[in-house]
Amino acid sequence: MSKTGPFLLDTPSDAPFPPAELAAREPDGLLAIGGDLSPVRLLNAYAGGVFPWFSEGQPLLWWSPDPRMVFRTDAVHLSSRFRRGLRQSNWQVRADTAFSEVMLACAGAPRPGQDGTWITAEMHQAYVQLHQLGYAHSVEVYDEDTLVGGIYGVSIGQMFFGESMFSSRSGGSKVALAALARTLAQWGWSLIDAQVENPHLLHMGAVHLPRPLFLAQVRDAVQRPGRIGSWTREFGQLPASSLG
Repeated sequence: MSKTGPFLLDTPSDAPFPPAELAAREPDGLLAIGGDLSPVRLLNAYAGGVFPWFSEGQPLLWWSPDPRMVFRTDAVHLSSRFRRGLRQSNWQVRADTAFSEVMLACAGAPRPGQDGTWITAEMHQAYVQLHQLGYAHSVEVYDEDTLVGGIYGVSIGQMFFGESMFSSRSGGSKVALAALARTLAQWGWSLIDAQVENPHLLHMGAVHLPRPLFLAQVRDAVQRPGRIGSWTREFGQLPASSLG
């Protein structure tokens, strides 16, 4: 653990966040405890490379693990077999048309080795508020009018911090992530934060960044002109078949 230990966030919501470089080594990345999920606190955290992650009944825990799992927006991988199948797909991909529904679907998605979800009612309310303010976004995959996959996260400047994704049909989350990455790459954005390692992310092309390098890139990206507000029109409607 860092020499100072985890910080206790008894400061006002708009106070600067503790530097992520002071996060603990064990448990990896624990930086602070407490505080709130107000928009200003959340935005300060993400801009500093920190995210909240806690379970029902726990205090708020804030993390910045080392190394960090990220996607290069031009390097998300879909297998050749999956892409061949997509060429026959009638799925359509949109943005910011069902933010709350995507969050709830992510909360209900089974996770190997996890009992329950970190997407509590408090988290849901906080991120819906960020969405209404134009800083949290979702990408949705539809089969006609049925939501079959999606991803959501937080956007500051030209940095997207991925939070969670889900599939109700095989491949739905892959399509959402690939469509998000393609669009961000077209906008000139370089990175998607994927937080911590899991085999699914590695299979899709996620890579590790040492925390100092991650923080340097985040601090640059969040200062660049971003896209605050709804992404529905700018994202448009992307046929999943175009990802094949």
